[in-house]
Amino acid sequence: MTSTEAGPLTGLKVIDLATLFAGPLAATMLGDFGADVIKVEHPRRPDPSRGHGPAKDGIGLWWKLLGRNKRNLTLDLSAPGGRDVLLQLAAETDVIVENFRPGTLERWGLGPEELHALNPRLVLARVTGFGQFGPYAHRPGFGTLAEAMSGFAAITGEPDGPPTLPPFGLADSIAALATAYAVMAALAGRERTGEGQVVDLAIIEPILTVLGPQPLWYDQLGYVQPRTGNRSRNNAPRNTYRTADGHWVAVSTSAQSVAERVMRLVGRPELIDEPWFGSGTTRAEHTEELDGAVGHWISRHSREEVLNGFEKAEAAVAPIHDVREVMEDPQYRALGTLAEVDDPELGPLRMQNVLFRLSGTPGGIRWAGRPHGADTEEILAGLGLSETRIAALRDQGAL
Repeated sequence: MTSTEAGPLTGLKVIDLATLFAGPLAATMLGDFGADVIKVEHPRRPDPSRGHGPAKDGIGLWWKLLGRNKRNLTLDLSAPGGRDVLLQLAAETDVIVENFRPGTLERWGLGPEELHALNPRLVLARVTGFGQFGPYAHRPGFGTLAEAMSGFAAITGEPDGPPTLPPFGLADSIAALATAYAVMAALAGRERTGEGQVVDLAIIEPILTVLGPQPLWYDQLGYVQPRTGNRSRNNAPRNTYRTADGHWVAVSTSAQSVAERVMRLVGRPELIDEPWFGSGTTRAEHTEELDGAVGHWISRHSREEVLNGFEKAEAAVAPIHDVREVMEDPQYRALGTLAEVDDPELGPLRMQNVLFRLSGTPGGIRWAGRPHGADTEEILAGLGLSETRIAALRDQGAL
C-alpha cells in the first residue's frame, strides 16, 4: 500500500538528472524516505528505462519502479531557457544527482562552480562509469563494464567455463546504494560546515569494495581468486543441491557449528572427527567428499523434507526461488518486502518495498513512476513562472 507518512528525509529537495541506472536508483532511495525528488527528462528523449524490459499497454514496468516517488519535469538543459530553469530550481535544492560524461554540465554552464556560486549548500552527486578524472574518465561507462573490470566476472562461473556476467544491473545497483550513502554523508558534513560539496562516484569502485579482500590477498600473498562455481575456497560444504522432487536448495556452512550440524543431519557424523574438519579452509580442501555426503542425502528427500530437516537441526539452508516463489514466500510476506501500489495508469502494482524499516519515521511508496513530464506545469508554476513564460519555453523547445 502507498504511504502518506512523513519520512525522515521529508523537506529534502533532490533533482534527478541521471539515467540508466545507478544515479536514478540512488534518487529513488532518497525519495522512498520522504525527499521531494524532481526527475528531469529531456523533452524529446525520455529516460531510456521507460523502454527497458517488458511493458504493459505500452507502459514500461521498470520505470514504474525506478521512477516511483518522483515528480516529473521535462527540460532541455542544453537550451538557454532550460538552463535558466535548472538554475532556478538549483537555488533552492539540497541535492542534484547527475551521470553525464565529465565536462558535460560544465559545457552547459551548469558545473559545480556555477551551481555552488548560486547555492553553496548544494550537494552535487556525480555518478559516472570511471569517475571525473583519469585515463578512462571520458569513456562511455555502464555497469557491465564495472562487473568486468572489478574482478567480479573473473571469479564468477564454473572453473572450466568463461567469465560470467550477472543477468541484471548488479554494479549499477551497488553504485546506487553507495551514492545514496555518499549523499547522506555529504549532507551530514554540511550540518557541520554549512557548505555543500561534490560527490565523485565511479561505478567501477563500489563493486570492487563488496568483492572483499581480493586486492589484499594479491598484495600480500600473490593469490588470485579463481572461478569455483557455487563452491567456496573458504568453507565447505557450500553449494546448490537438487532434491528428490526436482527442486534446488542452497546450503552454507560458514560457521563451524553449522557444518557439524549438517554432517550429523546427513548421517556422516564421523567426518566431524577428521583433523581437517576443524576449519572452513581445510574443509574446502575436501569439498568432493563433503558435497557428496550432503548431495546424496538431499537427493533422497523432497524439498519440504530437506527444509524441515535443516530447520530442526538448526542448520543453514534456503530454497532457490524464482520470482514466482519470491512473491509467495511467507518470510517476505511477513516483512512486507513487496508492496502494493495503486497506479492511475495500470491499477494495482506489486513491487519491492523500501529498503529497510525505521521504527519512528518509516519510508514508503507514495506513487509509482509517473508519465513523461506529468508534473512540468506544477513544478514551474511553483517556481513562480507564469503561463506565458511556460508557453514560451515550450515554443523554444526547452520543455
